[in-house]
Amino acid sequence: MRARTRHKPKVNVVTLGCAKNIFDSEVLMGRLKASGFDVAHERPDGGYEVVVVNTCGFIESAKEESIQTILQFAGARESGQIQKLIVTGCLSERYRDELRTEIPEVDAWFGTRDLPQLLKLLKADYQRELVGERLLTTPRHYAYLKISEGCDRPCSFCAIPLMRGKHTSRPLEELENEARRLAEQGVKELILIAQDSTYYGLDLYGTRRLAELLQRLAGIEGLRWIRLHYAFPAGFPTDVLDVMAREKNICRYLDIPLQHIHDDILKSMRRGLNSEKTRRLLDLIREKVPGVALRTTFIVGYPGESPAHFEALCRFVEEQKFHRLGVFTYSHEEQTAAYALRDDVPPAEKEHRAATLMRLQQEIAEAHNRALVGRKLPVLVDRCDGHNSFGRTEFDSPEVDNEVILENTLVQPGTFVEAEVWDAGPFDVFARPCEAM
Repeated sequence: MRARTRHKPKVNVVTLGCAKNIFDSEVLMGRLKASGFDVAHERPDGGYEVVVVNTCGFIESAKEESIQTILQFAGARESGQIQKLIVTGCLSERYRDELRTEIPEVDAWFGTRDLPQLLKLLKADYQRELVGERLLTTPRHYAYLKISEGCDRPCSFCAIPLMRGKHTSRPLEELENEARRLAEQGVKELILIAQDSTYYGLDLYGTRRLAELLQRLAGIEGLRWIRLHYAFPAGFPTDVLDVMAREKNICRYLDIPLQHIHDDILKSMRRGLNSEKTRRLLDLIREKVPGVALRTTFIVGYPGESPAHFEALCRFVEEQKFHRLGVFTYSHEEQTAAYALRDDVPPAEKEHRAATLMRLQQEIAEAHNRALVGRKLPVLVDRCDGHNSFGRTEFDSPEVDNEVILENTLVQPGTFVEAEVWDAGPFDVFARPCEAM
């Protein structure tokens, strides 16, 4: 008698939020595929039976987007277009009890550390030997590598520890093996991410081991670019800079979120350093890694931020001339230390300050870009659209930074070309390819 084969539902995974959520979705999809599921990422058409929404709960706007997405699929669940709706990720970790009552159409809610339970619900295997196996959602030539989970920092405004838990580093050997597998699959650029990458190794080994990790990854054949994100400034391990300066395949690029510069605000934010130490660190980074491009983020409208505090921040941005910069308006998050403070900057003023800072940065970014005119630079092509190709220099990370536009030129995505810059604006650089690399 022939055994009946159980039908496995088709699964559509929808990801909201940051690159760390992308990584988590890729791990989930890899486990499902290894268990024989037909799995897709953000499939726009129908044809799937289960939807898994991986949510973000970082700030108010991200929470609203997550809730709207859940409600959209809850309607599809109620009308019978899909059979099962599952919600996971940061929003679910933090608010699942309230959301379970408010959106009963959702079949199950899981937090950020509940992957085994989610797979069990779907009757998929959670195999330890599959650690590191992922189904990439990014273009095949670059991938994110999450080196740790959670955060031990006490920042007053941040709800990440509530959603992601304490800092937990992944072992060096595990990360090296995963990076090697990615390189064998054709990944040329590896983007290291974490809630706090500079804390890496302290929990496992008793010392910060980010420099050693970078050194190991730099030796993997096929990895042309290695890029470091989310480097917390307090306690920054300066041996990382020696490795960055020495190894040619580590990008001269550093994402270092500073959040503010005035001592009053930094103290209230519990950032662990002051204005003077911040400036000294930035000077050291530029001294040790000549030509480095610095990306940072700031928060405006934090409780008690006066016009004078904001003016100090603007002067700092003018002084430092960061290559890339992002701005968040303060979000008053319950259960954080800053929630006890009065959210006293009106929403309109927060938006005004954000726009003011970004206008200032736009001029700085354009000056940086125009300084590239006439230079020949390696460019990694990400995509083609119409008659043009779009890529990046080592000074730009995907999704958040500038693009290099190769007009009337079609280059296979994933290809490195040497290109000469002939024009530039605040957000884009225009170049002509010279030769493949």
